[in-house]
Amino acid sequence: MCRTSSGDRIRLACIDTPELRGKRADPVPAKAARGYLRNLVVGRNVGIRRITTDGYGRTLPELFVNGSNVQQQLVASGRAELYWKYAHQCPWTR
Repeated sequence: MCRTSSGDRIRLACIDTPELRGKRADPVPAKAARGYLRNLVVGRNVGIRRITTDGYGRTLPELFVNGSNVQQQLVASGRAELYWKYAHQCPWTR
């Protein structure tokens, strides 16, 4: 989960990353994914293509930095996997 500069809670659409907390926690790769994401977006203008909202009220968007899809970069780097159940919502997964 992330927050926009206006405070909106978001969950990145179409991907799944390791959990930091909970029963399925895997902190080492989770922190690596979080760090990679931060390096991609912090301090940059980030484009958001809102897809839907989830049951927790979070916006589910695709993110873009300099025209490059952030989720696609996370998957390509091995720090995230496609969330196959919802992958159809993101054109780059086809």
